[in-house]
Amino acid sequence: MKRIPYTRQDIDKDDIRGVVNVLRSDWLTQGPKIKEFEDALCRYTGARYAVAVSNGTAALHVACLAAGIKKGDEVITSPITFVASANSVLYTGGTPVFADIQEDTVNINPEEIKRKITKKTKAIIPVDFAGHPCDLKEINEICKKHNLLMIEDAAHALGAEYRGKKIGNCRYSDMTIFSFHPAKSITTGEGGAVLTNNEDLYEKLKSFRTHGITKCENRFKFRNPERDGSWYYEMHDLGFNYRITDFQCAIGITQLKKLNDFIIKRREIVAMYENELSKLESIQLPIENKYVRSSWHIYCLRLKDHGRRKLIFDKLCSMGIAANVHYIPVHLQPYYRKRFGYKDGNYPEAEKYYESVITIPLFPSMKIAETRYIIKALKGLVK
Repeated sequence: MKRIPYTRQDIDKDDIRGVVNVLRSDWLTQGPKIKEFEDALCRYTGARYAVAVSNGTAALHVACLAAGIKKGDEVITSPITFVASANSVLYTGGTPVFADIQEDTVNINPEEIKRKITKKTKAIIPVDFAGHPCDLKEINEICKKHNLLMIEDAAHALGAEYRGKKIGNCRYSDMTIFSFHPAKSITTGEGGAVLTNNEDLYEKLKSFRTHGITKCENRFKFRNPERDGSWYYEMHDLGFNYRITDFQCAIGITQLKKLNDFIIKRREIVAMYENELSKLESIQLPIENKYVRSSWHIYCLRLKDHGRRKLIFDKLCSMGIAANVHYIPVHLQPYYRKRFGYKDGNYPEAEKYYESVITIPLFPSMKIAETRYIIKALKGLVK
């Protein structure tokens, strides 16, 4: 059995053909494929607006900028996430504040959010961990009560559903971000997007994506029609070059057409895992609440005997099974310890989860034989 990665992209002839067509066209960037991809995201999710950017971290950053996060503002997020969820707040001068997780879903706990709200709180960034949506309705009610913005970090959750609706429709969030890294539901190589139903936020997002520059006549402040021609533009904000390319969006367009099939294949693998691994008393399997449909971005097991985690992890890797761990709690990273004084024990649920978790392979092109091999390996290691 060759090495099985914990995840991998699924690229086929349609994706390649789409890129080649762009490479033969007049536009490599800032061309028509970007809007075509954004429109496809809106049709898929039900959101009114989408702004595609260079990566998921850029999506989080421009969302925080559009939300007006600045020095002195606090933004509440989860400690169990990739560091970008918190770092994006720091990029704007704000302060990330962590709220502990729910033991069952590993998502941010709404009750902990309530305890962390202060007069400085400006927004909440809930993270749909592993593709399982957060309690978005409850978090939305908290936001409304305290006049806060919600930026849903759905980097893991494109294709997931919450209460019968696609994640990204922004019914409960002011903005939703996606990532199109090769590990995610679909890929554009690198890439990300912010979705919203708010036109003002949409205009701000577009501005921050492209150096803070606008070419929209109705937004000009100093244009002189007698002097300034169609070349005219104005810089209104200190923006960034977070543009995505047309050939990346060409991949995104063809990938999005296959997303539902990708999710079906992921769910078939998860069903095999659950059918066999649920028989093992020494591990805890991830759950899926009745009111959600997870995109199953990653599959994270928890070992009841924490002390054997490294041994089992190393053994899996030696057998050609590229296990992983998602994630080291952000507050325990050296930067956050030094800057904010975090220490072991600050977020007990997050830390307990981290001590026990192993991520095992899950991706659409996984073969049945590979899945069975992983199951057999785990049965031999976990009694």
